[in-house]
Amino acid sequence: MDQPIRLKNNGQISIVLNSQKRKTYTKELPESQVVPKAIPPEHAALKEIEEELGALVGMEEMKKMIKEIYAWIYVNKKREEAGLKAGKQALHMMFKGNPGTGKTTVARLIGRLFQKMNVLSKGHLIEAERADLVGEYIGHTAQKTRDLVKKAIGGILFIDEAYSLGRGGEKDFGKEAIDTLVKHMEDRQHEFILILAGYSREMDYFLTLNPGLHSRFPLVVDFPDYSIEQLLEIGQRMLKEREYTLSHESEKKMREHLHFVKNTLSPNSFSNGRYIRNIIEKSIRAQAMRLLMQNSYDRHDLMTIRSNDLVFEEDE
Repeated sequence: MDQPIRLKNNGQISIVLNSQKRKTYTKELPESQVVPKAIPPEHAALKEIEEELGALVGMEEMKKMIKEIYAWIYVNKKREEAGLKAGKQALHMMFKGNPGTGKTTVARLIGRLFQKMNVLSKGHLIEAERADLVGEYIGHTAQKTRDLVKKAIGGILFIDEAYSLGRGGEKDFGKEAIDTLVKHMEDRQHEFILILAGYSREMDYFLTLNPGLHSRFPLVVDFPDYSIEQLLEIGQRMLKEREYTLSHESEKKMREHLHFVKNTLSPNSFSNGRYIRNIIEKSIRAQAMRLLMQNSYDRHDLMTIRSNDLVFEEDE
């Protein structure tokens, strides 16, 4: 495969994005051993998820990763049927990346895929943050965390900005939440999947807070920021879905603005896909107000977002 899964010394698998393609020498293999590129019809679940991923911008590497996880699980089942050793694998994951890079969206897709593969009985996604886990007194945090895990049984518990659990120091109840999660990851590791998400640097520090935490995440995935072209494509797709289009001048203005914010804002404060969505939604409202004041409702005008309709967060 173009996208390698690399096994570290600690048993953790890291998905390395943007890796160089390796040369393959299929001529050395007998024809019967060449892996087919097309997905056989019995793998309908994978094809369905791949189609959904294909509709997203910038998910090419993620598509390869999901295919590899699918193959890993599927072949393990075949090994079991053949009487070979096929021990169950823990599938807890860590998603590293800046806001708006698709982490929650991918978590939902993985939940549905694993449900179709009978890895998860329900495949639902429970989203949580620090306030959902950390209590106000001794014992309260452990109970809140246990309750969340219970809700996630059969599905995925997705904790965004997970590093915030370790920000308060030794006396903070966030550490109690971490300890409780580690225990349930071990005791019920095949009953639910825990996905922790957050900024790359902060998540690296977070892993040091509990000695058992690092080894319990066999899959670590980096979500790169969107390029300017990808951000424009996201915006165009959102507009097309709503039957709008950008004028030539508004597209030029949008591109120039994205160059500006990408060069001035820190990566942690730029919300990628969410930033574009907010611009689109505000600009559609601004266009509606302009048309109302002009009392002009020509079909072309109704569909066109002009440069003076664009509303950027920095302008508010």
